[in-house]
Amino acid sequence: MKAIIMAGGEGSRLRPLTCGRPKPMVPVLNRPIMVHIVELLKEHGITDIGVTLQYQPEAIRDYFADGEEYGVNLQYFVEDVPLGTAGSVKNAADFLDETFVVISGDALTDLELSRAVEFHKKRGSIATLVLTRVDCPLEYGVVITGKDGKINQFLEKPGWGEVFSDTVNTGIYVLEPEVLAYFAPGQKFDFSQDLFPLLLRNQKPLFGLVLPGYWCDIGNLQQYLGAHHDALSGKVKIKMPGTEILPRVWVEESVSIDSGASIEGPALIGAGCGLSAGVRIEPLTVLGNGCLLQERASIKRSVLWSNVYIGNNTALRGAIVCSRVQVHANSGIYEGAVVGDDSIIQENSLLKPDVKLWPHKLVETGATVQRSLIWGTCSPKKYFGFEGISGIINVEITPEFAAMVGAAFGSISGTGARLAVCSDNYAASLMIKKAVISGLQSTGAAILDLGTGITPMLRYAVRSLECNGGVHAKISHLSPDRVTLVFTDSRGGNISRGTERKVENALAREDFTRTEVSRIIPPVSVQDMPRSYLSETIAGLNTGMLRNARYKLLLSFDRNNLAGFVTGLAEELGFSLENYWPEKAGNKFHGWHFCQEILSSIAFSVVESGFDAGAVLDSNADRLILIDDKGQIIQGDLLTALISLIILKEQKGPVVVPVTAPQTIEALAERYKGRVVRTKTTIQDFLYQILIQEDLGGVSQFSLHFDAFSALVKILDYIAQHRILLSELITEIPSFFTDKKEVPVPWETKGRVIRRLIQEPSSGRLELLDGVKVFHQDGWALVLPDPDKPVCRVFSEGSTMEIAESLTDMYIKKIGDITESIN
Repeated sequence: MKAIIMAGGEGSRLRPLTCGRPKPMVPVLNRPIMVHIVELLKEHGITDIGVTLQYQPEAIRDYFADGEEYGVNLQYFVEDVPLGTAGSVKNAADFLDETFVVISGDALTDLELSRAVEFHKKRGSIATLVLTRVDCPLEYGVVITGKDGKINQFLEKPGWGEVFSDTVNTGIYVLEPEVLAYFAPGQKFDFSQDLFPLLLRNQKPLFGLVLPGYWCDIGNLQQYLGAHHDALSGKVKIKMPGTEILPRVWVEESVSIDSGASIEGPALIGAGCGLSAGVRIEPLTVLGNGCLLQERASIKRSVLWSNVYIGNNTALRGAIVCSRVQVHANSGIYEGAVVGDDSIIQENSLLKPDVKLWPHKLVETGATVQRSLIWGTCSPKKYFGFEGISGIINVEITPEFAAMVGAAFGSISGTGARLAVCSDNYAASLMIKKAVISGLQSTGAAILDLGTGITPMLRYAVRSLECNGGVHAKISHLSPDRVTLVFTDSRGGNISRGTERKVENALAREDFTRTEVSRIIPPVSVQDMPRSYLSETIAGLNTGMLRNARYKLLLSFDRNNLAGFVTGLAEELGFSLENYWPEKAGNKFHGWHFCQEILSSIAFSVVESGFDAGAVLDSNADRLILIDDKGQIIQGDLLTALISLIILKEQKGPVVVPVTAPQTIEALAERYKGRVVRTKTTIQDFLYQILIQEDLGGVSQFSLHFDAFSALVKILDYIAQHRILLSELITEIPSFFTDKKEVPVPWETKGRVIRRLIQEPSSGRLELLDGVKVFHQDGWALVLPDPDKPVCRVFSEGSTMEIAESLTDMYIKKIGDITESIN
């Protein structure tokens, strides 16, 4: 017995699922629909199978090959032009030398094909149509048979006025080879519209058999989702993949499910999926292979294809999400919505019911999508954020992408550029570093591999080794599942925005310099860079006084990445150290938010145990928080003021501070006859002004602001030389009161908001260095559009905290009113 699977369908009504794939390759229960048809044929003893192809034939041939994996023999017959259902089968006429079954490759069914074959032979039929009964026959061919099964009448896709039966044609036929003689080869001919009416007119033995069981045509998106629900609910006799771990909950191999996750069947979890704490899988859900669901994600009545990323607190209800889609935190996709392959839904976004996104679409942060998106791509406008290129590990920042970034940076750095590369000590960062190095090498760059270290070490190494630039891969201080790539210029500062744009343009065009094989340079491993960095950090300090001071310090730091640096400094400067790390935190990476949470406990311990000071360092020594001997926490604006005070008291040039820093710094400058240089808030602008002041002979503020170790030891050096306590130095800073908040502002509205704020009558002086800064009688307020999110940030300072907060609230309201009037 032989069979023909008709697999030439384009599946236009299933778009965007069928964008880039033929309809039989659309997955049902994590396998292409056609797999279920092949297995059904095999179950009924039919193993010699011909497959008719027309739309994207290679996709099916490459997947199924010769059929050996499925225990069948497959042969393929490709139509150069569409020939209709019967014409496509005639194209395989040489293969069909006996009674054969014709079945669609894009339907889901469990009908008893053997019964149809037996009926066909018993009746001596030339063609037997397998029939089923449906509630709404409008989309099918309606058939009426006599008591013996002989077909009397049929009509293809009738209107309600023409409906004469609920018995319809399933598109499954048992045929004799002679039926193919009724029309010419290469002729476009259809079974239902042409061949069967012809056989009926010629009074040939044409029969129909109604079979019990399940059959679904999967002709549209609702039927696609419904077929999954039916399969999960047991309405189809179909082999479910994986192991049933709970009633009607099937899990495939290598799945990781946190003990805090919950699954309510029926549901299918594909191979290699990861479900984090608080994830909720509710009934009638299918997860494809390799899906990653972050904390508190909730999925219900939805189908996810392979390698989908679902962020924290994201909700999917009755949705279809295709392969490699990223749905970021706090987003929602609702009933009937479909997201095409490789699309990106950024944070806090919403897809309304029945919205369709074609493949490669980008929904920006905070957007609400109410209409389907067909055109455009998901190429981001910009890759660089506040600190560099940052993204979710193995989702946004993959090794392949990191290699491309390396190639882009190497290309704009010039052939033979000397570039330093390092990473922190985490496995993900090391993986990404190696990929970056590969990309850099491909452009002919000379790589100095610094091994593992911290961001300030890279900045120092770039200068000391006379490099053209550098790259540091590190776990983000915001989240352990994100990695950040920091790019520096030849002075160790972050690359300019102009250079960032060049890298982004190279990435967008994939326009990379590729060097000849003979010019690929092996990376050179640089030894003892941490030791060299520490030597530079203590150079210029009064080490004798520091050792004599014998400071007792309570530090909170990442032992995995900073232990060697902390121990080295303590040995060189005679510090007595104790590491504060809550037992509940374990040895896992914890972000900067966690450090903020434990500050009050650290401050209490500093005072209770008589420490001279305490400090919190982030895992790459980019950020510092101090605690003085009285338990006062020194961070943010107060730390900036402290650094400014030391520079001004030592008369070592003007101090450089961002536009958001408090006016107290001007008061200190006036007291010590110094000068203040205000800059924009971006790292590039801040560093640029610092380096200008260094060139003019001022003290190096570079390390004080961008190196937590250097800032810590230089502040301790100052109080040691002046034999004062840190708390005494802090009292010299006049009191100030600052506040900051953020307000949602759509991307397209930001420019108009800023323009309206500038144009509206104001009682105070305006400053437009960065954003809009308005000076009032008792303070100031600054409105600053965020470069990475659809928000504006409002900073304020007042003579009292009440005034500072009232200024913030006033501008939050103004921005809200402007946004509302625009919309």
